[in-house]
Amino acid sequence: MGIYDKYILPNAIDWACKQKSNMLQRKKIVPLASGNVLEIGIGTGLNLPFYDKRNVNHLTAIDPSAAIWNKNSFDTNTLAFEFEFVEAFSENIPADNNSFDTVVITYAMCTIQDISKALDEIKRVLKNNGKLLFCEHGKAPDIEIERWQNILNPFWKKIGGGCNLNRDIPLIIESNGFKIIKLEKMYIPGWKPASFNYWGIAEIK
Repeated sequence: MGIYDKYILPNAIDWACKQKSNMLQRKKIVPLASGNVLEIGIGTGLNLPFYDKRNVNHLTAIDPSAAIWNKNSFDTNTLAFEFEFVEAFSENIPADNNSFDTVVITYAMCTIQDISKALDEIKRVLKNNGKLLFCEHGKAPDIEIERWQNILNPFWKKIGGGCNLNRDIPLIIESNGFKIIKLEKMYIPGWKPASFNYWGIAEIK
């Protein structure tokens, strides 16, 4: 791992993810989590302040990088529910079948290498009546912006830690065994190719 990947990239990603517009998006979706919750790609814990302590019993958070998680500044001892961090990839979630009432994923689907396998794993660990809460950037509805997303994506992936600008988030979710029951979308403030957001709730078909 080079200097860029080890030191510069994690700080750049964290800086981008904690911008006001992104934090406002998190606030729209994370409080809906309830019961036994799994968060995919917790990063530095930017979602933690938004969980509703009245509804969450236990939060398990996974991320492939313990080093990035260790950069968090949130005191998990102040949480009003049980919390556990596990270093793991979303393509291989270390949990039993039907373990979680809610799975939360925000601004992580863009970087997951095998997104279909990850969604299969999410289905496996979700209870039959469980919910997938998501908030992601992705494919823009405007032809010109989408064209730039497609042009820039190969380069962007290399400098952005595998981040894809042009994933069709709703299509990916619904093509992998989920039904979206609530979906909202809009441009948030920021660089247009990375600022079209999708957020909502999905359940297993």
